[in-house]
Amino acid sequence: MARAPFAFRENGAARWCEEASRSGSTAVIVATAALWYPYVNGDTEGTEMTSNGYLLQTVDLRVSRENREILRGVNLVIQPNAVHAVLGLNGSGKSTLAYTLAGSGGYTPSRGQILFEGRDIVPLGISERGKLGITLAWQEPARFEGLTVERYLGLGMREPDHQRVEEALEAVALDRSYLQRYVDDTLSGGERKRVELAAVYAMRPKLAILDEPDSGIDTLSLNDIAQLIHRMATEGTSVLLISHRHEVVAIADVASLICEGVIVQTADPTTVCDRYACCCRPCDHVAPVESEAEYERL
Repeated sequence: MARAPFAFRENGAARWCEEASRSGSTAVIVATAALWYPYVNGDTEGTEMTSNGYLLQTVDLRVSRENREILRGVNLVIQPNAVHAVLGLNGSGKSTLAYTLAGSGGYTPSRGQILFEGRDIVPLGISERGKLGITLAWQEPARFEGLTVERYLGLGMREPDHQRVEEALEAVALDRSYLQRYVDDTLSGGERKRVELAAVYAMRPKLAILDEPDSGIDTLSLNDIAQLIHRMATEGTSVLLISHRHEVVAIADVASLICEGVIVQTADPTTVCDRYACCCRPCDHVAPVESEAEYERL
């Protein structure tokens, strides 16, 4: 947890933090990192699509944490405009995969490639990947003091677009009354999660990585999440869903099962969910689930 003022790059977040500093406001932040580095059309020179047509591909991806190998040769392919789910038990490497793809600090691969539109992005940090169009929505939704929902949804845009902000709220089944509410503890966890997903939608990223998008959301709201995800895909965003729940995986076009840091199956969601239900059991060798303090967001 950190406090403003911040020295972000040239985007809406920087403008807001400068204003907050001048006014004496204090922002308590648990941030969605990619929001500070908005994707802008035209910022992707040198990232031509490969002949195989994949948006993202990992090749023998290996990542270690505290001298323990968590990802042990992940091979994954994500197609353009597709919804791809990664299903696995807690500790199987799902979140580590998400943080590695986004470029979070402490998650540099020891081996392998991450190809985004044909370019190996392993050397790039989280900000550079954000500029290419990769966005990560954290499992824990953001909390701010002194920042309205309207301003928050505009942070990932080069120029705030009020119509797009309202569309983003509508996409997560929140009405206009939320625009002037604050992104803090006055919102429930489910409301903050919806606002976080709305912020990702508003950015129009090329790839949205959603880590446990149903976290804090009641079962009835899963229909809203499903509609949002398919709306994003229809508008040109590929979505990588990270989850341990069958209901979420059913939203996807294709699913991969991860076990002990290895993708063991990729198929249609029903086939993968059946194998998960039949074969996956908690075991002693899985890695403990990391707490928020154990990874670096910015």
